[in-house]
Amino acid sequence: MSSRRTLAWVALLYVAQGLPYGVTSKIWPVYFRAHGVSLKEIGLMGLLSLPWSWKPLWAPLVDRFGPRRAWIVPALLALTMLVAALPGFAPSPIGPLLVAAMLAFTLSSATQDIAIDAWAVDASTGDSGVLGWLNGIRASAFRLAVIAAGGGALFVADRWGWRAAFMMISACFLALALAALRLPEPRRRETLAQRPKTRELLRAFLAWLLRKEMIPIVLFALLFKIGDQAMARMTDPFWVDRGRSLSEIALVANTIGLALTVAGALLGGAFVARYGLFRGLLWLGIGQALSNLGFAAAASVQAPQAIWAASMFENFTQGLGTAALLAFLTACCRPQTAATEYALLSSLFAFSREIAGALSGFGAQRMGYAGFFAFTALLAVPGLMLLPWLRPRLDAATAARPV
Repeated sequence: MSSRRTLAWVALLYVAQGLPYGVTSKIWPVYFRAHGVSLKEIGLMGLLSLPWSWKPLWAPLVDRFGPRRAWIVPALLALTMLVAALPGFAPSPIGPLLVAAMLAFTLSSATQDIAIDAWAVDASTGDSGVLGWLNGIRASAFRLAVIAAGGGALFVADRWGWRAAFMMISACFLALALAALRLPEPRRRETLAQRPKTRELLRAFLAWLLRKEMIPIVLFALLFKIGDQAMARMTDPFWVDRGRSLSEIALVANTIGLALTVAGALLGGAFVARYGLFRGLLWLGIGQALSNLGFAAAASVQAPQAIWAASMFENFTQGLGTAALLAFLTACCRPQTAATEYALLSSLFAFSREIAGALSGFGAQRMGYAGFFAFTALLAVPGLMLLPWLRPRLDAATAARPV
């Protein structure tokens, strides 16, 4: 498969991966806040996304049975039906059936994520020239889907109502499922009988995990973006509480932010390719922490331009940081157990995101938006302090397989 074709499929797959996260992070907070749901409840909805953290429990099945397409297509069809069903439930008060539908939505998304991430690792193996661009495209396509989902849905909701917005997202999932039917399988041409047994995969995985060198890697995966994760769930309710319209949120926080996020992700991938993983994680990590202070400043003043500037800066730096993190996660995985290893590392990132998001409503309600956003900037410091312990591993990864 040519490099150009590989990158095209990467873009499509990470749109599919980003779209569910766009629903949970960009649409649900605005939808429920607009219907009077409290900040605490919106924060606690982050716990419904814990399947993204539980992926290692069933990731070995994806490594054992394939092709990757056989997992991706059914998951996308499930997402199609679930998002179409959501407007049929009353948004407030939040009932058990709505909670069950939302949990099924995130579970289906987590399942397709395992297969998509493994496909990307398969596709990048043996082609060091692709890896840097692959990670930039992964980050930009993911963020494109997240922000386009939010922007498009909010524009539609402002004009034709929330049901029309959810139907539009459902149609996107269906289109992606149909496209994924033609997904090729890179470098996994062995038969089921030739593949390692599940027990062998688990043994290799545990040998990889239970090494002392994994301690800083695991901690870094948990902490690198925790400040952004804590803030992210409260930024859209902040827009709503400032009295901004759905169209303005869609335009500034999502549509304009889309271009800035894509630019940041591509620039971040290029920066890592040129300067290596250590410098990429350090400087791009500092940049994403500064965006939290931008939101703290915006919450301290009433000028309309302040929230615009904070949102645009945050979108740009998120692209930078995400590209660096994806390069780090990919460099830590081995091809033979890529699904399981990548699922573990990405699930650690997801676990910290969901726990931080679940607690964010309590923090914002107690400290106020300005104090809470400033506090989240401090949460970025512990992850950055781990980089000196990771530097030998990062420099070795850059030398062995340049990013």
